[in-house]
Amino acid sequence: MKKALVLPLLTILLIVGCSQNQQQKNEILKDTTASNKELVAIADNLEIPWSIEKLGDTFYLSERSGNIVKIENGAIDRQGVELKKELATASEAGLLGFVIAPDFPESKLAYAYYTYEDSSGQFNRIVTLRHEDNLWKEDSLVLDKIPSGSYHQGGRLKIGPDGKLYATAGDASQPSIAQDPKSLGGKIFRMNLDGSIPSDNPFPDSDVYSYGHRNPQGITWSTDGTLYASEHGNSAYDEINKIKAGKNYGWPFIEGLEEQEGMVTPLFTSGSNATWAPSGMGYYNGKLYVAALRGTAVLEFDLAKGEQREIITGLGRIRDILVEDDFLYFISNNTDGRGNPEENDDKLYRVSLLDLD
Repeated sequence: MKKALVLPLLTILLIVGCSQNQQQKNEILKDTTASNKELVAIADNLEIPWSIEKLGDTFYLSERSGNIVKIENGAIDRQGVELKKELATASEAGLLGFVIAPDFPESKLAYAYYTYEDSSGQFNRIVTLRHEDNLWKEDSLVLDKIPSGSYHQGGRLKIGPDGKLYATAGDASQPSIAQDPKSLGGKIFRMNLDGSIPSDNPFPDSDVYSYGHRNPQGITWSTDGTLYASEHGNSAYDEINKIKAGKNYGWPFIEGLEEQEGMVTPLFTSGSNATWAPSGMGYYNGKLYVAALRGTAVLEFDLAKGEQREIITGLGRIRDILVEDDFLYFISNNTDGRGNPEENDDKLYRVSLLDLD
C-alpha cells in the first residue's frame, strides 16, 4: 500500500518526481484539488536517522549507527564519526542528538550525544565533534556517565535562545533515579557551550534544569523563550510539558493528569488508551509540532486553544522535526527495528506549514 500525506478533508496522491541529479530523486505528494500543496522527500535510504540540523541550505543528520549524513544540493555524503568510546548497540542506543555550534563556520565544532560501552559499563555522554577532512572526530568531553540501559536514553540536544546547551536524559529503565538529585538520569540539563555550569541554573553546581522525567526526547522554544518538552509515558500517558527551571515533572509518582504537591502535570497527554511515543519537536505560530514514533504521525498542538490533531500520517515512525521559516522538515524512522520499512526508507521530508492550516 502506498504511503500518503494526510490532511483534513483532502486526498493525497503520490507522484515520484525526477531530477537531473541522480542523487536527488525527490518524491512529491500533491493535493489533487490544490496543486500548491506538496510534500517533498529531500533524501532517502537513510540508516536510522535521529536528528536534523540545517546550516544555510545544507542538512546534517545523525544516524544511530554512527554516521553524520551531509545533504547539499541534493547530494548525500555519509561521513564517518571517530569516537573515543565504543558506540553501544543496545536498543534505542547509539549516536543520538547532534547540534551544530553557533560558530561552526570558524570552529568546525558540533555537539553530539551518544551511548557507549567500556569496562565500567554502558553510559551516555555529551561531547564536541570537530569536522576535519570529511570526518567528525570527538574533540572534548562535555558531560559523562549519564545513565544508560536497554531503554530510555533520552538523547536530544538543542542550543536554546539563551545560547545555552540543553540535553534530555531518560531514566535508563530505572524509574527511581528520575527523582534522585544525585543521578543524571531522568533529567533535562542546561550547560554553557564550554560544558561549565551556568551561574543562574536552578540548583547550585548542577547541570540539572528540571527532573522527574521518564524518557524526554524532544525540546523546543516558543518565540517568547518558553521551553517545551515531549516525554514518553509508561505504555500510555505520553506528555507535552512546559518546562520551568527547577521543577519536578513527577515520574514515577504521577503520570498523565494526576496531581501531587510540588509536581507538574503536562499541558497535553495521550491518555490511557493511546500512545504517541513523542520525539523531536518544533514551534511555529503558536503551535507545537511533534514527531510521533508509535503514533506514526506528525502531531500539532495548539497552545492557545488546547487542541491537538494529526497533520501528517501514512509515512510510518517519525523521529525528529525541524521548523525553519515557513517549512517543516521531518525524518522517518522505519529502519530502527520497530517499523515496517518500505522501499528507500528512511527519508527526510519537507512540507510548507502554510499548506497545513
